[in-house]
Amino acid sequence: MREPPACQSPANDKGNDGAHDDALWIGGRRFNSRLMTGTGKYPSLAAMQASLETSGCEIVTVAVRRVQSQAEGHGGLMEAIDWSRIWMLPNTAGCATAEEAIRVARLGRELAKLAGQEDNTFVKLEVIPDSRHLLPDPIGTLKAAEVLVKEGFTVLPYINADPMLAKHLEEAGCATVMPLGSPIGSGQGIRNAANIALIIDNATVPVVVDAGIGVPSEAAQAMEMGADALLINSAIALAGDPAAMARAMALACEAGRMALLAGRLPIRPEARASSPSTGRVGT
Repeated sequence: MREPPACQSPANDKGNDGAHDDALWIGGRRFNSRLMTGTGKYPSLAAMQASLETSGCEIVTVAVRRVQSQAEGHGGLMEAIDWSRIWMLPNTAGCATAEEAIRVARLGRELAKLAGQEDNTFVKLEVIPDSRHLLPDPIGTLKAAEVLVKEGFTVLPYINADPMLAKHLEEAGCATVMPLGSPIGSGQGIRNAANIALIIDNATVPVVVDAGIGVPSEAAQAMEMGADALLINSAIALAGDPAAMARAMALACEAGRMALLAGRLPIRPEARASSPSTGRVGT
């Protein structure tokens, strides 16, 4: 795990344009919250609204295709969110090829404009041809990312925890890399910690752990490892009380970040007394 440089919090130099606070910076834009959430799978729009409020999130991902088609659960979505406070992250969910993802990303940019965010060029890039396991296509993702970066998009690519792919995407100009903790919606937690740690160690852009987190302890774990942010949807939306889980995830995200900055006790092979050895009775 990375050790924080002296007088500087880890990851503070990742895309922050020289800022010296502990805010999250993506594509030159500042965010106070390091928890991103989604808009799918909620039992109702009211539950989604309550969860966004309790999470304190400032970035919310929206599936462009589902909004356009008014898919179940997405009717009225655009009107249900205060876009003057929440930054839209359009995503290319449902795209199986690079070409599809590029087209949907362009539609997403127009969707953000309709929400009043004229300068929003963000896109969460998903290229997923595998409908069973929902694992992203590394070749298609890189191909689409290269095109979208050239078109001026701020690209946040969703990937397997592949350190080499993460580096190629960063070199292509992506604003973040977003490795999965485990498959989408599985709630299996961080199943590939070693690879995610390598991505974190080598990245100079923010690393966002996306997919698989099921409970707050796993969210805290990802942040303690040095992730710069989290994107959590299913674990919140499918909880018995989504708003309460959203608050719990926000607290875990904050606690994990604070623990990283504080610096953990070194792991030792033997016990070491916490009480001083001098001044004991009988000595």
